[in-house]
Amino acid sequence: MNAAAASAAGGPGPPIPMVVVGGYLGAGKTTLLNYVLSNAGQRRLAVLVNDFGDINIDAALIRERTDDVINLENGCICCSIGGRLVDALLKISARPERPELLIIEASGVSDSVKIAQIGLLDRAFRLNGIIVAVDAERIGETLRDPYVGDIVRRQIAGATAIVLTKIDLVTAQEKATAKQAALALATTAILLESVDGKIPLELIFDASVAPRHRTGNLNLTKGAHLSNHLDICSFSFRSEARLDRKKLKAAFGSLSVPLLRAKGIVWLEHESSPQELHVVDGRILIAPFSGNAAAVSTIVLIGRFTDEDEHAVKRCLDGTRAVN
Repeated sequence: MNAAAASAAGGPGPPIPMVVVGGYLGAGKTTLLNYVLSNAGQRRLAVLVNDFGDINIDAALIRERTDDVINLENGCICCSIGGRLVDALLKISARPERPELLIIEASGVSDSVKIAQIGLLDRAFRLNGIIVAVDAERIGETLRDPYVGDIVRRQIAGATAIVLTKIDLVTAQEKATAKQAALALATTAILLESVDGKIPLELIFDASVAPRHRTGNLNLTKGAHLSNHLDICSFSFRSEARLDRKKLKAAFGSLSVPLLRAKGIVWLEHESSPQELHVVDGRILIAPFSGNAAAVSTIVLIGRFTDEDEHAVKRCLDGTRAVN
């Protein structure tokens, strides 16, 4: 049952995936977002835009790509207009036909993590990621600025993925320095380079990666590399055995690999129906799945993985099987 059908039947429907796009003033957030919207296909998206000032220029620019844009003017989305953000989220979740994805473009002076936290107060939403744009040209200057340096550090530290922008405007050495500065502050190992806002769409949209094989009780297969960013890849884990809820949560909580996102449909011990699994930014959500599913647990993991990382994940998830 899709979200619209669930709503019509009187149910709340599944949570709406939410992505927060952050980054300091001029880092290229709107360019990035317009690239995503231009390549969204038939997906039904809603966009919340917060600009710094009385006139929301970003919203006007983004409205060229989609009609479903909601304005939130005047600066810090998580402070002075927090109430308006909550109101906007409530209206979105109450729609008869809810969007398939909500994207929030934060103002350049806001804390993206706080925005995500406000969004997650409503169970109608779940977090798909916090994407932070970092200007390769100006990162050193902004970090040294006594007024804005702390804001930029918090933005980078809160990211689930960092996009280094404007790399075509710097030398190879300047780019290396910018990457080093960003990764020194980051809590994620996901850093991608971008020109003209181009990013792998898997950072925003859920990826579909089909396993190559179904042999054996457990199967971990390497997926195709996604988009043109060869450092982002995926693989899938399958199990015909029931999984243990506590072990599964503990496994994802203990992973040290550069995981961007994980999602799946799993069959758990002592549960009569399948469960949805979503993992992002250290948050693990397991909730009843309303649709039909094959009697096999399948989990897709997306990130920057070495062969050693994949083997480590295989060993970890292999240990989540329920003991009969």
